Amino acid sequence: MKPYVISNVGMTLDGKLATIANDSRISGEEDLKRVHQIRKEVDGIMVGIGTVLKDDPRLTVHKIPAKKEDNPVRIVVDSKLRVPLNARVLNKDAKTIIATTEEINEEKEEKIKKLTEMGVEVIKVGKGKVDLRKLMEELYKRGIKKILLEGGGTLNWGMFKENLVDEVRVFIAPKIFGGKDAPTYVDGEGFKTVDECVKLELKNFYRMDDGIVLEFKVKK
Repeated sequence: MKPYVISNVGMTLDGKLATIANDSRISGEEDLKRVHQIRKEVDGIMVGIGTVLKDDPRLTVHKIPAKKEDNPVRIVVDSKLRVPLNARVLNKDAKTIIATTEEINEEKEEKIKKLTEMGVEVIKVGKGKVDLRKLMEELYKRGIKKILLEGGGTLNWGMFKENLVDEVRVFIAPKIFGGKDAPTYVDGEGFKTVDECVKLELKNFYRMDDGIVLEFKVKK
């Protein structure tokens, strides 16, 4: 069994998450509220370590009225355990789970000890990189039945490649950022053929702020 996963993203019409200088002001006020409403409705919110290092997010519900218990469990996929001990995602606002690999050295062991002392749970799954399929099973066992995936391109690719995403919600802003090195919604090595790719079914769409929201089910 695995959690139901909603991949949500705010991107430009050309699929970028930020400019080449990491300016990611894409969503308007109403769209930010939409995202925080989803956060309030799920059990967990998942990002990759790249997002934590780049944006230092809190990953809590704060753009709409909410109580502390409305905050989902924060899940960070971090194969090399690079999470800074002062990252906001480790604060006391909500429970945090760090997913890392099974390879352990002295330095990693020490960091796991510190994280545990801070009340952070560390799950070790996979060799070389986090085994996302196994991670989903572990999270489900912990009562996390619904996850909001707010990943960057690398984590999004891993989740789509392993067929772990159930639903996609996209805010498309009427902007073009360009830049071959600007971060996109899904990176990774990519599928080689159309037959292999992830196929979606459009379920809903509506205007929001100055853009449009598209909601899809992933065809299984």
